[in-house]
Amino acid sequence: MYQYDDYDRRIITERAHQFRGQVARRLSGEITEEEFKPLRLQNGLYMQLHAYMLRVAIPYGLLSSTQVRRLAHIARKYDRGYGHLTTRQNIQYNWPKLTDVPSILDDLAEVEMHAVQTSGNCVRNITADHFAGIAPDELEDPRPYCEILRQWSTFHPEFANLPRKFKIAVTGAPGDDRAAVRFHDIGLRIVENADKERGFEVIVGGGMGRTPHIGSVIREFLPKRHLLSYMESILRVYNLYGRRDNKFKARIKILLVALGVDEFRHRVEEDWQATRTPELELPDAEVARVSAFFAPPPYETITVRSDAVTGIALGRDRELGNWVKNNVVGHKVPGYSAVVISVKTPGVPPGDISDTQLDSIAGIAERYSFGQVVVTHTQNLVLPDVKTSDLARLHAELCELDLGNSNVGKLTDVITCPGLDYCDLANARSIPLSLEIAERFDRIDYLNDVGDVSIKISGCINSCGHHHVGNIGILGIDKRGEEFYQLMLGGSPGNDASIGKILGAALAQDEIVNAVEKVLDRYLTVRESPDERFLETVRRVGFEPFKQAVYGSAAAEAAAE
Repeated sequence: MYQYDDYDRRIITERAHQFRGQVARRLSGEITEEEFKPLRLQNGLYMQLHAYMLRVAIPYGLLSSTQVRRLAHIARKYDRGYGHLTTRQNIQYNWPKLTDVPSILDDLAEVEMHAVQTSGNCVRNITADHFAGIAPDELEDPRPYCEILRQWSTFHPEFANLPRKFKIAVTGAPGDDRAAVRFHDIGLRIVENADKERGFEVIVGGGMGRTPHIGSVIREFLPKRHLLSYMESILRVYNLYGRRDNKFKARIKILLVALGVDEFRHRVEEDWQATRTPELELPDAEVARVSAFFAPPPYETITVRSDAVTGIALGRDRELGNWVKNNVVGHKVPGYSAVVISVKTPGVPPGDISDTQLDSIAGIAERYSFGQVVVTHTQNLVLPDVKTSDLARLHAELCELDLGNSNVGKLTDVITCPGLDYCDLANARSIPLSLEIAERFDRIDYLNDVGDVSIKISGCINSCGHHHVGNIGILGIDKRGEEFYQLMLGGSPGNDASIGKILGAALAQDEIVNAVEKVLDRYLTVRESPDERFLETVRRVGFEPFKQAVYGSAAAEAAAE
């Protein structure tokens, strides 16, 4: 993984020192809360419903065991004993005291971490495929380019005050988009042209929120050397023409729709031709330098049967077998597997992880996965390099930590925002609903029968829980002072990108989980075979069978009008 140089360390240490002075001025009353707000947001410190929240950057989700231990220390010393994994591959702390935040930033800086640009109208944390570097279907590891983009965008003076926040994701897998590049302001996909040269497909204008959009391809092939200059042109066009009069219409997706894809592309190309310089070209030597930080670990040469993982899945130990079937993913190196640790424990808010669990995972990563852990955008963790022969022992250790759930990609692997329990923007609670869903459907045979289906919950239209791209999406709304929920079907963040559509009238809090169960029961009766996934069935049969299941025939007709 990338190691800071003297310049990196200096700017992060100095930023933490500056913020200590800014906090002191705020506490003394020298500056007001309104004056303090832009300063704290530049350092990832939000004001939520009950307290401050600090969001810590984890570039492309990658952590060392040393960093994981430091995150555990922060949760234990400065918070309430836990952190929360986010859908941006970050971690956040919901209860820090303002007086402690400078010390937290100092502690983070010691292990090459920070909270810079995790908030505000700037380029946010660069995200990637959580299986980057080890996926068998990967054309090339995207993480070096994520790191190059991180260094380029951090404190970029021209893009420190954009019309709105800006998110970039990169994937190196042409077949399976695990980074949701079509739902980012800029999505980059590593591709090959007809001459077998590698470059980037550039996708712009994706996003969720009030007006969800699937991104549009504005360049089918961008040579690698032009990555930074082309990114600058996209951001410059956005900075010049993006709306600043209405924050709800300020994202680049709104600009792209207003101009049209062709005109937006024309303006970017025009700017690029006029402004690109040799100084902004990305030399092969620099790519090689950064790539060296992501060199493969010292894998052993292991002779293993190709069906070894399948053999474990079909073995006598059903609990282990289900875990291997659902949580273990193929690796490009024979004899190794990637393991997804489900941070979706019954009775615990999705994505919440305790200091004790973090400390233990650090040790587990050192014993089983070369000391590295990856945060996923589904609020889980990945051990990327586990020997297949170690899977049984690893599973036993995870079970002792209450992290041995076999539900990755299944119904109870719920993604949710903090909702009204924490967020002052929310209309409804998300966490209690996710816990009720987990309790209702926590039966492994049922989960396996239903198969791969994602549930994503947001407490408001801002879509921090990504409800628009859930196979089943749930949106909390306020209805005459009461919490209600819209039920959506048909969303997907992957290569088959789609935005879910509302099934019918909003449902009361005590009705929504029953409605989800009715949808699933109807799916089991109308699917063509056990191999037809939920999303495939919805696309094949349409919404009508599910409307009838939830609302009844008459109500379904009324809801459709």
